[in-house]
Amino acid sequence: MQEILNALLKALKSLFHPKMLALVLWPVVLAAILWGGLAFFFWSDWVAGLQGLIDHAAVHDFLGRHELAWVARAAATTLAFMVLVPLSVVTALLIAAVVAMPYMLRFVAEKDYPGMQMKRGGTVLGSIWNGLAGVFVFAVLWLLALPLWLFGPFALLVPVFLSAYLNQRLFRYDALADHASRDEYLQVVERAGGRMYVLGGLLGLVQFVPFLNLFLPIYIGLAYIHFCLAELQTLRAGSATEI
Repeated sequence: MQEILNALLKALKSLFHPKMLALVLWPVVLAAILWGGLAFFFWSDWVAGLQGLIDHAAVHDFLGRHELAWVARAAATTLAFMVLVPLSVVTALLIAAVVAMPYMLRFVAEKDYPGMQMKRGGTVLGSIWNGLAGVFVFAVLWLLALPLWLFGPFALLVPVFLSAYLNQRLFRYDALADHASRDEYLQVVERAGGRMYVLGGLLGLVQFVPFLNLFLPIYIGLAYIHFCLAELQTLRAGSATEI
């Protein structure tokens, strides 16, 4: 846990540097503009489509017999909102991971890891593929987990577990892309994969805190950069000792 706490504290310190504060809002703003614009034009269609799915469900007949059709309409609107919010969050994270991470990585590396050798095991295409693949798996897991939202405790736990997966998957590749070789990347993921999930889960909790969640995409990126570069540094120190 010490490595995770160090990464969170160092990321917080980096976050309040003017160069990083300049990045904070635009992933969230771009995601909000994108999905807000789409919702403005297509909200009625989305709700109608979800209403159609509910109309074909067995529960619709039960609601109709008891004059509770309004429940189905409210459920369609609620479900549309439940889909829109995660899509906005994921889009902001994807923008931060693919577009902002190289800038954040250079900032942290020059300031905190100036002597670290760069082996450039990652590529731009690799970053894009990693991001898209991570979002696809997240979407599948999110859909599969939808029934669990009906049960109280799972409604709190599911977002945290899904965030843990998405955060570590989106940001670990870009955090190591410039400095680690391909083999080193695999070794870091193997030795620190569990802690990456824990870090992602802790960061996922921030999304429930108003105002602080605006800082989340950039803060997550900084936390994974600090964590992964520290792990890479430890890996190389161990290899040098063995030699």
